Amino acid sequence: MKVLDLHCPAGHVFEGWFASEDDFQSQRQRQLVQCPMCGASEITKRLSAPRLNLGAQPPKAPEVQSAQSAAAAPVIPPEISAQAREHLQSMQAAWMQWSRKVAENTEDVGKTFAEEARRIHYGETEERAIRGQTSPKEAMELLEEGIAVLPLALPESAGGEGGSLQ
Repeated sequence: MKVLDLHCPAGHVFEGWFASEDDFQSQRQRQLVQCPMCGASEITKRLSAPRLNLGAQPPKAPEVQSAQSAAAAPVIPPEISAQAREHLQSMQAAWMQWSRKVAENTEDVGKTFAEEARRIHYGETEERAIRGQTSPKEAMELLEEGIAVLPLALPESAGGEGGSLQ
């Protein structure tokens, strides 16, 4: 098993586990490897130390940081303090947690978002929280009609495909 440190063009760093180098390259070429924060598929490997399991207990992670947030930590310049680095990682973990909560508590209506938002607004169907995709032009038209929408890019790893939220 190969454990690789990966990063995306946005600077997010995360870990990937692959059967072999060929497995990683094959998945990367088919754009199956994606950043868990932003969904980018332009992924490159970072230098990483080999991992040896000699039976020792792994170091205990800080309580404020989940394993997921550590795996998806952003690239942070070495000149910032450890406290600032921890704060940035904590904010990223909170964003991922919030994104998952939004995805879990909304119905994905896909490309029919604008149509479904209008149906809800005009009382043609039951009121509920929805998410989906629409064009910027259509989102502006919804706002002009008094329909509250929020553009929101949800990472696919949170269960979303981006889009607007009502």
